[in-house]
Amino acid sequence: MSSQETLDQTLIEQTKTQIRTIVNEITQLSKLDMSPDEYHGEFLHRVVSAMGAVGGALWTFEEGTLTLAYQVNVKELGIQEESSQKHARLLYRMLHGPETGTLVPPHAGVEGEEESGNPTDWLLVFCPIRTELEVVGLVEIIQRPDTNATTQRGFLRFLTQVCVLATDYYKNRQLRNFGERQNLWTLLEDFTRTIHRSLDVPTTTYTIANEGRRLIECDRVSIALRRGGQCKIVAVSGQDVVDKRATTVRLLGKLATSVVKAGEPIWYTGDTSDFAPQVEKAVENYVDEAHTKMIAVFPLFRKTKTENEEENDSTRRNKPEPPFGAILVEQIEDSRIPERMRKRVEIVAEHACSALGNALEHHSIFLMPLWKLIGKSKLLFTARMLPRTFLISALILGVIGVLVFLPYPFQMHCNGTLEPTRRQKIYSPLDAEVKELFVDHNMKVRGPFTGEDGVSYRGTTLLELRSSELDATGIQLFGEQQAIIEKIAELQRKQQDQDKRLSDYEKTELVGQMEQEKTRLATVEAKLEIYERRQKPDLFITSPMDGVVVSWDVKQRLTEKRPISRMQYVMEIADLEGSWQLELAMPEKFMGHIAEFKKQIEEKDPNARLRVEFVLATEPAVKYYGTVTEIHDRAEVRTDTGSAGSASSHLNTVLIKVALDDQESLPTELRPGAECSARINCGKKPLGYVLFHEAIAFVQKNIVFRWF
Repeated sequence: MSSQETLDQTLIEQTKTQIRTIVNEITQLSKLDMSPDEYHGEFLHRVVSAMGAVGGALWTFEEGTLTLAYQVNVKELGIQEESSQKHARLLYRMLHGPETGTLVPPHAGVEGEEESGNPTDWLLVFCPIRTELEVVGLVEIIQRPDTNATTQRGFLRFLTQVCVLATDYYKNRQLRNFGERQNLWTLLEDFTRTIHRSLDVPTTTYTIANEGRRLIECDRVSIALRRGGQCKIVAVSGQDVVDKRATTVRLLGKLATSVVKAGEPIWYTGDTSDFAPQVEKAVENYVDEAHTKMIAVFPLFRKTKTENEEENDSTRRNKPEPPFGAILVEQIEDSRIPERMRKRVEIVAEHACSALGNALEHHSIFLMPLWKLIGKSKLLFTARMLPRTFLISALILGVIGVLVFLPYPFQMHCNGTLEPTRRQKIYSPLDAEVKELFVDHNMKVRGPFTGEDGVSYRGTTLLELRSSELDATGIQLFGEQQAIIEKIAELQRKQQDQDKRLSDYEKTELVGQMEQEKTRLATVEAKLEIYERRQKPDLFITSPMDGVVVSWDVKQRLTEKRPISRMQYVMEIADLEGSWQLELAMPEKFMGHIAEFKKQIEEKDPNARLRVEFVLATEPAVKYYGTVTEIHDRAEVRTDTGSAGSASSHLNTVLIKVALDDQESLPTELRPGAECSARINCGKKPLGYVLFHEAIAFVQKNIVFRWF
């Protein structure tokens, strides 16, 4: 074997090794999850290199159209689909050619307008890329025309082989697309079923926001509803409650308002030059505050007709209904809008129009809660529920009958206190200050009495006062008395003065002055007598009756030099050994029932009295009884502390005094002011009225009287 043959054999082996390497690389590429653009470039470069071709092109076939996906030197060689109709028709013909590929020599084909062929000076090698489902593309390799037939057949076999490998890539891609579609359809089915599950507007809006965000795979979805001329944000994904006072929420509502008024969806990715001025301003204000990179706003229209109905009714010209709201989709960090996201946003917006439109229409039906109740009531009359319905109806009618026809004791409840019948409050007779206190709480005192000698004595001294006003009055009167006495003495000396000779006129004048001063002196002495009589009873307060000091913390309240105003309460004296009575503070609103029953029993018996039963707060299990003896004619505002722990309130109450039936049954250590809970008997009324008389009175006063 010659050296030339050995060199040719070595070159052939190197070429075969290189081709095998390229085939392995294409095989590995076809198994990777790459984007079509990236794969087309890697695939075509390797094929052109392995075949030693001048150039090549990879065409994709989608929706009946061939598109140049990638090319190598095609534009430089002047081979383009728009430069030669003949070449273009050849591409469509080769697309449906044999799977083993086709060789088209230079200038092959018949001239003519509809004829296809190779209008170039190059050898064109074609091979389609097919899967079991469809034709996905066509590979076109540009070769030199001076190769022999054996080499050309080798080109054809190699291209067929690598196209089979490319088929694996498209199969894997189709499988991934089918998986993604299946996942998308599952998500879309769940989304559609979920948002149409309820016709409640808040529930539907929150469902669309949260489920729409999961389907779109974005950062945030918000729903705005039009109320009047403005849109308000009612739901935000991931938030249970929308803070409508937040700045971002208000600006987002203004953005939705501007887009709804325009009626066209917008896609913002950083450029607002194509937007209307009002939309542009709203977008910029919101983006400056929220720092959103991408936002899409779709107006929501209520769908009332199908497309076929609109086509059949094309003669009618109805004014289109304005959008009822908008859906807003946001990306916080990424401004790119993948095609998949764009389609999903459109799908979500379309389904939101239907679901939310139905919910709003359902919510707007007049008296919808009533119709729902009537609709649910049909279930009560089915064959299976009919016995239960009759039983429950009978029970309800029975309860109503009992409430209407069963007589029951009608009693007015109120609070009160037990007080001694004989008691008296002590008040200050004048403005003064405390000089000395002689008694304390629970001390026995004695009232005015007549001694064995027949002399009347005042009661026990309770309190001594000091009045600066009385002291000043006494000093003034004593001063006036002394001045008058000195004046009279001076006049007397003038009358007895023998050295001076007085005229008759002067004597008469002296006599007149003397009488005048004597009259003044008599007046001042009378005032002093009144002052002395007043000073002792006013400054020394005594007990008006026998009893016990029942006022609490007397010494703390009446400390020395404590000022006291005229008619100010000082203390209370009560006869604890005498009879007791119950004093009730009956709310004025119940007095009508008491007066009505009192009139009824007095018509039958003028001496009849209202009966009362009560319990002490210290012994709630023991009942006591009494008779109403006095009802005050005037209502007064009293403080009602209510039950334990409740706040006090001011009520108009009427004081009712009750005489006790059995004084001896009361506890031995009874204190004045002991709290009681009492009920005044007002005859019998239907049970329903007894239970709900306050509600009935409220309705009569605030609804029937006010509006009718």
